[in-house]
Amino acid sequence: MIPLIVALEVLLLYISLGTVGIAATILATLTLMSMYLMATRYGANNGLIPLDKKEMKWLHEGIEKMSKKAGMRVPVVYLQDDYIPNAYSFGRNIVLSLGLFEVLDDDEILAVAAHELGHIKNGDTKLFPMVTYGRYLMLITTVLLILGGNLAVRIVAPFLYISYEASRISLMKKREFMADDTALRLLPTPMSLKRALEELKYYEDLRTSVKINALPSIEPSIERDPGTKRVSFVETHPSYEERIMRITMYITNLNKRIQ
Repeated sequence: MIPLIVALEVLLLYISLGTVGIAATILATLTLMSMYLMATRYGANNGLIPLDKKEMKWLHEGIEKMSKKAGMRVPVVYLQDDYIPNAYSFGRNIVLSLGLFEVLDDDEILAVAAHELGHIKNGDTKLFPMVTYGRYLMLITTVLLILGGNLAVRIVAPFLYISYEASRISLMKKREFMADDTALRLLPTPMSLKRALEELKYYEDLRTSVKINALPSIEPSIERDPGTKRVSFVETHPSYEERIMRITMYITNLNKRIQ
């Protein structure tokens, strides 16, 4: 769906603005690609600490075993000096915040790492940046069409952008579920992913509760994202409840097959 929407946007741009519009699109694309490459290179040096294999032998060995099971190279693992529990992947790298080690046990941390391995295995570390920067490209071309197109184009262009956003959000949620599915197949104990999500959900609920109940003059110490609560339909991640429910169903079906 996304390639079709982008193709329609480019075609509309060419019809409305001709070669000037296409040239502007190419320039914007090259700029965004440069931003992506710079961000990828900067990410590896942005306060990240390479995992000490001697100090955390259990973590390195666990990731190594899962990587071998997935038929992929062992990714580079970094620790991030951040008290907020968080994990993400870029390129062939996994980043785990120190906050994770405060709220999760060893098996649960390995489960979080398995989810990130799933993203790498499924090609999401390449797909996600393309889709995200494609969003910016769509925004630029939509503005050009609104400024330079006729009435019909001004109506169609925003519709295409909204369609792209809806498709992007749907795709990214689907890929999150796929990363969970991959993690469940890689983990020696799939239940650890469910426990990890339950712990992280508890932490998020606690953080929200502290924010709501704090006095107006007091900033909660665990506040991360000041501002209003995000609306669920614009979030790119499925809720903890959705993920936990799917994992529970997977484990139930797995136990039935074993019996």
